[in-house]
Amino acid sequence: MAGPYARLSWVVALACTSALTACDGDSRVTKPPHSLASPTASAPPSSAAPSTAPPADKDPAGEHLVLRWRETGGFVGKGGPGSLPDFSLYSTGRAVVASGGDPVEYRLKPAALRRLLDEARAAGLGRSHTTGSGQVADAITLEFTFGDATTKIIQPESQSDPAVRFRERLDPRGWPAADLAAPRRSYSPARVAILAGEGADGTVKSWPLSPLGKGEQSAGGICTLAPAAKVPDTRPGIAWRSQGKTYSVRLRPLLPGESTCRDIA
Repeated sequence: MAGPYARLSWVVALACTSALTACDGDSRVTKPPHSLASPTASAPPSSAAPSTAPPADKDPAGEHLVLRWRETGGFVGKGGPGSLPDFSLYSTGRAVVASGGDPVEYRLKPAALRRLLDEARAAGLGRSHTTGSGQVADAITLEFTFGDATTKIIQPESQSDPAVRFRERLDPRGWPAADLAAPRRSYSPARVAILAGEGADGTVKSWPLSPLGKGEQSAGGICTLAPAAKVPDTRPGIAWRSQGKTYSVRLRPLLPGESTCRDIA
């Protein structure tokens, strides 16, 4: 049975969806973000981040999402059902990125987290708004979630919204080491969502976990949940037989705060 790192190699197909998640990994940062080290006078948020990382299989008590961005749409259908958000930042300073390969996580120190959230407010993300026309076919949409506010920017490459420029600050590859509370590491979820679809070609194996057809319709498949350590290798070219039917299977790691199939829809 493959280890958690190998089992989540499926995310390569989801990772090549943005400038942040280029498939050449970290080797080509053509326009690194500015340092987070510049001080601001804004008041800190109520949630303070710890200076050390918790165990990979346990989310800290009270950890919650504070900032997220993702791109959807386009000719190739970015951000389809069940895909990982491009970037998610939590109240603890943890950031999870859908990087080329397995998702990875970074840890910001409390002061650096406060500065970054201050800059998000300065970029206008504290109020919900939409920039651009929704009448453009196959347009890319850049979407931010910041607290209760949602910002949508249609065709971001042609818009002057400050949030477009701010996205450059959300590339952890450019964060200075002095702002990081822990080294970058692979994101290791305790549980994953198994998204199955009937009919598949390839080498047929027997599915060892809960019946795939007994799940609920969510995120573009029949969704069941399982501990990450128990999920078999689901690389391309393998079909799975469960209760007399054959399925294709893709995996979606549960992010902090996600606990059901509905959370990833």
